[in-house]
Amino acid sequence: MSRAAVPGLPSRHPIGGQLPALYAEDDFAQRFTAGLDTVLAPVFSTLDNLPAYLDPRVAPADFVAWLASWVGGVDDPRWPAELRREATVRAMELHRGRGTKRGLLEALRLILGVGAEIAGDGAAVWSRTPGTELPPAPDAEIVVRVWPERDATVDESRVHELVRALCPVHTRCRVEVISAPPSDSGEGE
Repeated sequence: MSRAAVPGLPSRHPIGGQLPALYAEDDFAQRFTAGLDTVLAPVFSTLDNLPAYLDPRVAPADFVAWLASWVGGVDDPRWPAELRREATVRAMELHRGRGTKRGLLEALRLILGVGAEIAGDGAAVWSRTPGTELPPAPDAEIVVRVWPERDATVDESRVHELVRALCPVHTRCRVEVISAPPSDSGEGE
């Protein structure tokens, strides 16, 4: 889509009508300014609709990727337009949950359309007493189980890529792809 030349788009602020009275009846001045109106009409239209350009729910499709880059959102041109818009709208919410179980679950659901369950806590340890010995290295890992929801299959490489990007660096993560949600557990939030 091009906003540079919209055939027949009228100017909301015609220049000829704003000229001094001396030029109001001048045919050349009116034709000249009408040409400028044709060039400036898309600019005025864009400026008049600027709030819509900055709202990913209604922005032109080619602006959604640009808006996603503003907020650090995930945008993939292979996704349907509605998913790209939703990911951009929810980018700040996903950033707030980054590094948490809930954040990873939400990102997996939204971005990849998979159901997920997370087991383990990464064996995080700490001490309330300053100057004590360091605890032993954590041995546990996080297990991320995913199953198809939106699509019939799960792209395991994309799941690995997303889990690596969103899990804390110090944790070891293992991904398991299963065919259906586990029946005996709630989703591990």
